[in-house]
Amino acid sequence: MITGGASGIGKLMGQIMAKKGATIIIWDIDEKKLKSAAKEIKDAGGNVITNKCDITDRKLVYRTAQKVKEKVGNVDILINNAGIVTGKPFWECTDEELQATMDVNTMGLFWTVKAFLPDMIEANSGHLVTISSAAGMVGATRLTDYNASKFAAFGFDESLRMEFRRRKMNIRTTIICPYFINTGMFKGVKTRFPRLLPILEEDVVARKIVKAIESNKARLIMPGLVYSSWIMRYLPVSVFDWISSFLGVSTAMDDFIGRENDVSPNGRQKLADGKAQASG
Repeated sequence: MITGGASGIGKLMGQIMAKKGATIIIWDIDEKKLKSAAKEIKDAGGNVITNKCDITDRKLVYRTAQKVKEKVGNVDILINNAGIVTGKPFWECTDEELQATMDVNTMGLFWTVKAFLPDMIEANSGHLVTISSAAGMVGATRLTDYNASKFAAFGFDESLRMEFRRRKMNIRTTIICPYFINTGMFKGVKTRFPRLLPILEEDVVARKIVKAIESNKARLIMPGLVYSSWIMRYLPVSVFDWISSFLGVSTAMDDFIGRENDVSPNGRQKLADGKAQASG
């Protein structure tokens, strides 16, 4: 099951896994994109079920999850992929935008996992995949709320992994931390050193995520340079900040526009009623 699965890497992962014989369940709030994504999978010979679901609505998540279980049984792999970004300095974000970021990117993880984890525990089998971000490891300008939500996602995955290990449960977790992906969600971002920190192509990212799931890889970070952020933590803060600035972390979002169909006339990400969701 893939949240935010009607577009971006969510849709691509669904297509790849459907070709491998999986029954794909897509959740999204965009009904038009849901129908389009389902048609693409069906036309390719895959089996797909779609549900319009706002993952910030806890009770709706539980009700929709129950419908899924009644139709197809237990979910074997849950991929929490839905996410949003405001792309503004913290002080320019409205209360509603900040709340929406945390509701979609963080609280939505809790509700979906709570909905499907009990069955995984009972079966002693399952795989929870969390799409975090390189922004879940390193802070950046114009991403304070997004960084906070993705740091939370990283910690959520790590704690769950420890919980399962401590109790010798056969439930896997995988955390995904990519740099900016060329899905449109981060349209306008730039990288100072494309060879070191490239803007990632969504089809490549989707394939690597599916491969990581198949091999039960606990952590996938892209590109490799992002791993160095852990080493950099041992440096003085002033040095850490200088390196981040030199690599362009502080300027990458300067020309951020966002996804075309999700932005308002002033070029900002539009969070219509605080609950807009996009994937990847």
